[in-house]
Amino acid sequence: MQSQLSSRNIGEVILDLRNISLSFGGVRALTDISFDVREHEIRAIIGPNGAGKSSMLNVINGVYRPQQGEIIYRGEHRRDMNTYAAAKSGIARTFQNIALFRGMSVLDNIMTGRNLKMRSNFLLQALYVGPAQREEIEHRVKVEQVIDFLEIQHIRKTPVGRLPYGLQKRVELGRALAAEPQILLLDEPMAGMNVEEKQDMCRFILDVNDQFGTTIVLIEHDMGVVMDISDRVVVLDYGKKIGDGTPDEVRNNQEVINAYLGVPH
Repeated sequence: MQSQLSSRNIGEVILDLRNISLSFGGVRALTDISFDVREHEIRAIIGPNGAGKSSMLNVINGVYRPQQGEIIYRGEHRRDMNTYAAAKSGIARTFQNIALFRGMSVLDNIMTGRNLKMRSNFLLQALYVGPAQREEIEHRVKVEQVIDFLEIQHIRKTPVGRLPYGLQKRVELGRALAAEPQILLLDEPMAGMNVEEKQDMCRFILDVNDQFGTTIVLIEHDMGVVMDISDRVVVLDYGKKIGDGTPDEVRNNQEVINAYLGVPH
């Protein structure tokens, strides 16, 4: 493991989740879960349906507030996170179900990812004069760089609702990248994709991690993808952690095998 970490310039712990428990009424979604994320790594969260994977991402970016536990982000101890603080501090998110503005163009959708970085007030933005005009030009340059990176120049003015599913997923990734995140949370970015689309998305995820140095936390059901691109994997089952380690360690963990394949009788 040490050679893998050093060869990919993976750094110290950037996000530490300690003893996280989350309940909805009498239903336990997460029970006493602890794991950390290192700077610049690709950290996968896997598990059967209903294991609590999306709930964990929702805790990280402040959608859910855990009843117990602590989040330590860049050395700062927090009882919980809120969505604005998460976004402001460099945590961006894509969703399992595509959450784009279907009537807006690709460029305008990705432009919304720059919102928190805009300094001009609403009135100046509406009038589009002076500093607001200059600022928008600067932000558009960043957005065009994202569009070039994702190789979607040919659809930049196309309304998102007209695009096939795979390209919509790529646009959603673009909107998250436009925020220049330090940590990128990806909730099943390859769900519903064909083989070619998955290969493209894998390439972009690896390039984001390599070229931008972005730390990635990934939920994915395709085990081939997870084992190929992840540095470390944490495994959840019925809201509990049952495995944590390198892909090889997780692949050979009997409790993980049982959770996915069934316990032999």
